Amino acid sequence: DHAGLAVRMGISEPAGTPPKPVNPKAQESMESQVSGASQPVMLGVDVGGTFTDAVMVCSGRLFRAKVPTTRDQSEGVLEAARRVIGQAGLKPRDVDYFAHGMTTATNALLEHKGAHTVSVSTAGFRDIIEIGRQNRPCLYDLCPVRPETLIPDAMRLAVSERVAPGGVELELTAKEMNRVVDEIRAIGPEAVAVCLLFSFMDPSHEFLLGELIRRELPHVHVSLSSEVLPQFREYERFSTTAVDAYLTPVVARYLLSLKEGTEAAGLPQAEIMQSSGGVLPLEKALKSAAPLLLSGPAAGVVGSVFSGARSQVDNLIAFDMGGTSTDVTLIREGEAGTTNGRDIGGVPVALPMVDIHTIGAGGGSVAWIDAGGALRVGPQSAGAQPGPACYGHGGVVPTVTDANLCLGYLGERLGGVGGVALDEAAAKKAVSSLAVELGISVEETSLGIRRVANSEMLKALRVISVERGHDPRQFALAAFGGAGPMHGADLADELGIGRVLVPDGCGVLSALGLVVGDRRRDWVQTVYAPGEPDSRKIESAYGALEIMAASELLGADFVRRADLRYKGQSHELTVLVHKPLDIESAVEAFEDEHMNIYGYRAEDGEVELVNIRLTALVAHMRPTLDASAPGSGSVYTRQAYFGGHWHEAGIWRRDALGTQEVPGPAVIEEDEATTVVPPGWRANIDKSDNLWLERIF
Repeated sequence: DHAGLAVRMGISEPAGTPPKPVNPKAQESMESQVSGASQPVMLGVDVGGTFTDAVMVCSGRLFRAKVPTTRDQSEGVLEAARRVIGQAGLKPRDVDYFAHGMTTATNALLEHKGAHTVSVSTAGFRDIIEIGRQNRPCLYDLCPVRPETLIPDAMRLAVSERVAPGGVELELTAKEMNRVVDEIRAIGPEAVAVCLLFSFMDPSHEFLLGELIRRELPHVHVSLSSEVLPQFREYERFSTTAVDAYLTPVVARYLLSLKEGTEAAGLPQAEIMQSSGGVLPLEKALKSAAPLLLSGPAAGVVGSVFSGARSQVDNLIAFDMGGTSTDVTLIREGEAGTTNGRDIGGVPVALPMVDIHTIGAGGGSVAWIDAGGALRVGPQSAGAQPGPACYGHGGVVPTVTDANLCLGYLGERLGGVGGVALDEAAAKKAVSSLAVELGISVEETSLGIRRVANSEMLKALRVISVERGHDPRQFALAAFGGAGPMHGADLADELGIGRVLVPDGCGVLSALGLVVGDRRRDWVQTVYAPGEPDSRKIESAYGALEIMAASELLGADFVRRADLRYKGQSHELTVLVHKPLDIESAVEAFEDEHMNIYGYRAEDGEVELVNIRLTALVAHMRPTLDASAPGSGSVYTRQAYFGGHWHEAGIWRRDALGTQEVPGPAVIEEDEATTVVPPGWRANIDKSDNLWLERIF
């Protein structure tokens, strides 16, 4: 049982009652953490599309900083680290642990700015990566625009060899391998993706070819599908391997630059957050980039699980709204939902990752009017440079942040987000350009921008809750990110949720998630054979994976999972399995999960076990954060726009809120985020320094 881990693997039970205390073992894990006085100094830095966030935990205190994301992201990372270390009065050499989340891999994939990559496949299968599957996102679109393939036609090579389910049918000769290497050398790529047919069953041909390429072309990165994803379904395996090859040189350059900078600064070597919600050493991350695609968003989920546990609440909908995008995730019984793969930018990546739904709506999302005269928001973002008009960096287009400033939710007295002074006049000028075209006031236009952005985020929240059979009213909404707490209460109202958690450090929660994330590695192996599963063979396969995992992650605990399906089905469901393997229990778990998801069991259906999965986890020391001293509760007022009217709203500093209850309308400010408390809501801080918004019934 890994109840104490920040993001635990496995299939969660359906949510039943409203948010309730974490389970006893998780609580025991929380209570067994070392005291603030004896814990190490831990640093986390997360790079977002607009801001780079830093958190440091030292002697039970939480220090935080937010700086604009720089073109060379490593420069922003070091600047954010320098600021937060300075706040604590420490030196870089005093830091014991450093974890990092990034967007380098995601941006390179979405913008198609990866490495010059060649693919090598079995003769006759070179175009799998372009043929893909028959499914289409828009069924009735007669002229669909497909995403551009990562590896163009001229860069796809074929090798004469053939492995079949029964073994080798056509040997891979030395002459053929040398021919392929000569072709690769003539093209001069940065990376090679090798994906041969049935290599998940017999990887010998891939290993031989990969070894030769690495020896003859030492400066070319090589990704082998049997190393990246030894799993059946050639298209997904090929696509994931291509993504890994395409991204690894780009990510490696960034990480090497970061390593050089941290060494010069005297910081420890970074641990890198993976899409699965666990960290791994930088040296491992240098070798394979595909597992890092959702690095930053996964850290935010880990942080929300940690924050919920501090307040003894473990049924949450995590809502992370930053400057560029919004990420939402369902958390049940203290467990973040996970998936074995998803499409990212139209490209399938079949690796374990936190089940995050992302949309292009954030504080920097640009508002515009479409050809039909309708107000739209996003997905284009103003980013960090020039940013929203109110940042004063040359931005002239209206954004969600500009709208919130025009409505009185942000104020100049806040001093700006991330050290950026906010220019209200510039925001009003940008919004007025839309207001004139729409024929309404600046206030109504600003409110419209906010409502349109909210509607997009509401769709995302429904996708991971209502559309999957979960009642959002049984959850608390955890609103974080630089912009999340400004929109949390409005979205909760729409979903019928009565409580909103605004975590301590909400504006930099992804950075906090980096600090508390566990070390983690994942393995998968296809073991499918028609007929009844062979328990001894499968147990032996698990044992081999555990030996490999133990050599790479010392002291790890193992979580076993398996993919099962009814005979004739094309996709599987993943369930937890016990050690030693009990096939009957695994089948029963599968049928229970099938009932939960699809509403029926195939009483006479034959169940097949297709893949085995192993997760190795080393629980990281959780920091114990001391509660801050009660504040004086000082307050001033300013005009804020709610429901079509201006109201006198109380403006509070979060660190001076004290223990008193704050009725809406109000705005609660902190250096990294702002929380809006609408009329009909109230706010208070609990003993864990988490801020709660509650609807007044």
